[in-house]
Amino acid sequence: MKKKILVTGGSGFIGTNLIDYYKDRYEVLNLDHSKPRNESHSVYWKEVDILDKEKTLQLFNDFQPHYVLHMAARTDLDGKTIEDYAANIAGVENIITAINQTKSIEKVIFASSRLVCEIGYSPKDECDYKPSTVYGESKIVGEKIVRDSKKLEDNWIIVRPTSLWGPWFDIPYKNFFDSIKRKLYVHPKGVRIHKNFGFVGNCVHILDKLLFDRTLNTQTVYLSDFEPLEVKQWANIISNKFHGHDIKSVPLFVLKTLAISGDVLKKIGYKSPPITSFRLDNIMTNMIYDTTKVEEVVGELPYSLEEGTTITYNWYKAHN
Repeated sequence: MKKKILVTGGSGFIGTNLIDYYKDRYEVLNLDHSKPRNESHSVYWKEVDILDKEKTLQLFNDFQPHYVLHMAARTDLDGKTIEDYAANIAGVENIITAINQTKSIEKVIFASSRLVCEIGYSPKDECDYKPSTVYGESKIVGEKIVRDSKKLEDNWIIVRPTSLWGPWFDIPYKNFFDSIKRKLYVHPKGVRIHKNFGFVGNCVHILDKLLFDRTLNTQTVYLSDFEPLEVKQWANIISNKFHGHDIKSVPLFVLKTLAISGDVLKKIGYKSPPITSFRLDNIMTNMIYDTTKVEEVVGELPYSLEEGTTITYNWYKAHN
């Protein structure tokens, strides 16, 4: 008999890649309030909002999963109050209740977010927080609910995805590819920026290893590629795919001026300017996380930066 894997939020970016990875290996079920991004995944989908406790519990009970990857969340930064992110709080409580009543479950992975700390801040431990968004605050509450729950056994792990990219991605991370395709991305001259981003194919591989290993149970780890990428190098790889040449570099003050213009465009209703002060700050800030413990469990990742970029470029060309 095949093992059963339940993915909440399986219609989202990471979830879509998880369903694709597991669908031919195990019996899979996607619980999501949105239809799948990949239409071929519709056969694995049950429509449910995780805030609907009764229906969520019923679907867990009907499926009797062995493994659960809880990816469902509200992830945008548009919410004004913590109540706007009920899916990240009450939704987590409902999932824990469902897990508690489902005796078949062997392991659970809960997805949090790197935004429990602002970009550039290195937490001293997993309970050291410094959020800069309401979304990040909601994810902190969700983490605490998991750690403090009396209903869970010691068969869970929390992962904090960093900035992940790859097939089926969307705003904001797809913006980087969009801007390079449109020749709108320019790099600050003479500036080297390093980021622990993650190709989604590598991150699915990591999640799979963590799902079937008990070494890091009850711990909180970051989900990303192990080697930080250098942003200009990556941008050049992408640009050469689209245009056959490297990106341009300009003095930093030019980018700051463009960012201010983007701020104005956003204020007057332009939804996604190529660059804003917020995005420029994100680009300019090094983002490094300690993945040592995960590396010891997972070993070598399957995709290089060049390979992941090629896969993503091919998907992008086919879907845009």
